[in-house]
Amino acid sequence: MVTLSNFVKMLIIMNELIFVVEEAPEGGYTAKALGESIFTEADTISELKEMIKDAVVCHFDKENIPAMVRLHIVKEETFSMAI
Repeated sequence: MVTLSNFVKMLIIMNELIFVVEEAPEGGYTAKALGESIFTEADTISELKEMIKDAVVCHFDKENIPAMVRLHIVKEETFSMAI
């Protein structure tokens, strides 16, 4: 069985970095990298992509920058079950 931790390690080996993107309670979006200590935020998704690029470039040495970044966008939604 492949665990999330092993899956993240496989993606890093394959030169891909995953960010979990969520809507911030105060507005805008936050992004947290899986398996790395990278966090950033912005008002729009397009601004967030630029902030992620900047954060990744700052975090990794030039020869270790991932070739691809994957955004896993999570939207939390609730609804009433009252019948």
